[in-house]
Amino acid sequence: MPDYPQTRTIKSKPSRAGIFRLALVGEFASNGLLVFAVLLGIIVVSQLIRLLSEAVSGLIAVDGVLALLGFSAMNYLPVLLSISLFISILLTLSRCYRDSEMVVWFSAGVGLTHWIRPVLWYAMPVVGLIALLSLVLSPWALRKTDEFKSKLESRDDVTSATPGMFRESKQTGRVYFIENVNPGSNRVGNIFVQSEQNGKIGTMAAQQGVQETLPNGDRFLVLLNGTRYEGTPGQRDYRIVEFERYAMRIDDLPIKQAEPQVHSMSTIELWRNGAVWDIAELEWRIGLPISAAILALLAIPLSYVNPRAGRSLNLILAIVLYMLYSNMISVTNSWVGQGKLSPGIGLWGIHVVMLTIMVLMFYRRMTLFSLHRATKK
Repeated sequence: MPDYPQTRTIKSKPSRAGIFRLALVGEFASNGLLVFAVLLGIIVVSQLIRLLSEAVSGLIAVDGVLALLGFSAMNYLPVLLSISLFISILLTLSRCYRDSEMVVWFSAGVGLTHWIRPVLWYAMPVVGLIALLSLVLSPWALRKTDEFKSKLESRDDVTSATPGMFRESKQTGRVYFIENVNPGSNRVGNIFVQSEQNGKIGTMAAQQGVQETLPNGDRFLVLLNGTRYEGTPGQRDYRIVEFERYAMRIDDLPIKQAEPQVHSMSTIELWRNGAVWDIAELEWRIGLPISAAILALLAIPLSYVNPRAGRSLNLILAIVLYMLYSNMISVTNSWVGQGKLSPGIGLWGIHVVMLTIMVLMFYRRMTLFSLHRATKK
């Protein structure tokens, strides 16, 4: 039999640039997830405390807390992702400077501009997600929040009553207290109702209560096996009546239509309306992904660590620069809404300034590195 040459598959090894890019993107992602989880946890806890305090005060229903918490968290996601993107790149590159990895990469011919490509590999998907959230999902979440609050405010008194809490009626002068609710049915246990009629206060306590709906659509709360106390405060002529069945009409509240707000309008509606505040809101939404991309690149020169100046100096400088950038975006958007600034300058002015600062910082770092290499030679 003829001998055939044996073939052998040779696996190609990743190039130096591939190893460089994969290692950086992996560390960027791990740091970014950690920072994002911490920031999201802070936001969720703070919003949960606020919503629970409003639920205890009776401003919102308890069963609406989780839905409102989800909508509120979605509204904060674009800003949280932008901060996480910036800090994750800054922390990763600062660690490379502290551990002298930058010196190794610079000696291998990987200059400062070579870091732009792996940073963009990591940043562009996040920037795309920020754009999707700011232009589509965040306005939708705000709109759903307004609609959900309107539905909660339009519920009748018995439906919105929370077990174990006193609840005042939205229309009549009644006060409700329900000890427990039977899940899966319209029955409640140990109900207390106080109302005022003809200058006299009537107080009713019953072991059970049930909601009934007549064929014409009228709804009643029927108290079973209870007692009614009626009289005038400060006087002794109270009347006590025991009853087996006592029906109270439940007034249906008109459904409130949520008033359209600029922040909750869709991006297409803002574009069609063309009012000054609509343009200002549109520029804010467009500016979020633009600023996230600029900050990601700006983190490259900002990550330089000077051993003589301390390890935290660059981080403090980066945070201050981010705060100034974010506040100036808000200020320019307000000026556009007030008519003090043209929409073109309001959209691109501050971003062009930050791009210029980024180019100057890149040039300064590269110049200092060239001088350092020339001095060593």
